[in-house]
Amino acid sequence: MIFTHTFSRVIFFVGIVAFTGPVVSSVHAQSEVLTVAAASNLKDVFRKILPLFEAQNPDISVRVIYAQPKTLVKQIEEGAPVDVLLPAQFEDIDQLEKKGLILQDTKQVYARTALVLITNAAFPAQLDSIQDLETKPVRHIAIGDPAASAVGKDTIQFLRHGKLEPRLKSQFIYGEHSRAVLDLVSKGEAELGIVYQTDALTAKRVRIIDTAPADSHRPVTYGIAAPWTAQNIAGTRELVSFLLSAPVQTELKKYGFERASADVSFTQRQEVRP
Repeated sequence: MIFTHTFSRVIFFVGIVAFTGPVVSSVHAQSEVLTVAAASNLKDVFRKILPLFEAQNPDISVRVIYAQPKTLVKQIEEGAPVDVLLPAQFEDIDQLEKKGLILQDTKQVYARTALVLITNAAFPAQLDSIQDLETKPVRHIAIGDPAASAVGKDTIQFLRHGKLEPRLKSQFIYGEHSRAVLDLVSKGEAELGIVYQTDALTAKRVRIIDTAPADSHRPVTYGIAAPWTAQNIAGTRELVSFLLSAPVQTELKKYGFERASADVSFTQRQEVRP
């Protein structure tokens, strides 16, 4: 099949780019390969922690491809040879599972994050907290498009919870996703923005003003699963255990991730219609 052939070449190329360096050793020549498909917004953190996983598991050689969330889902649906799926949101795993494309008992939440209010670091808005949105004037506030992005849906849920949407709606500037919102704020096109903490902490030209209350929107969780094409199930389970370990959770925290609460159930992750 043309798709499979093309995808295999992409994995090979990206695997070389992502892991050229001291973590690649001769022992990998005899290792089992673990092919990982990850959302592009996870690249910064997983470029840090996947080499640590390889170091702890010398019998496993990781090959990784990063892509936009919709592309990942499409690749899995079309039969891409992937052992591990690390999407941008847990709902992508749920979506694939409903189609029978996730292997049973392999999905796992490994972290969560928060919604944060951000401003330009060089020219910050004169706000100290989310509560200031109720009284202080706002020219433009960048948010994700709720019709196209999870961060947009979560933002609308948060604003409706705080009864802020009617006051701010005329000031909205929409970005396709979190990174687009970050760009709008960093370039000064919007004085404020609302994004995930995981995206804000890696952006150099914005700073966080405040964090949205956890009960003001659905839990924002990150998950891992084995797609229907997975071959190295044992390696997938090793990676799950690695991600849940205390040292790795500490490393994830540096990038805006928090340990997933034990009481976060799948039924809590409810979408809000724009």
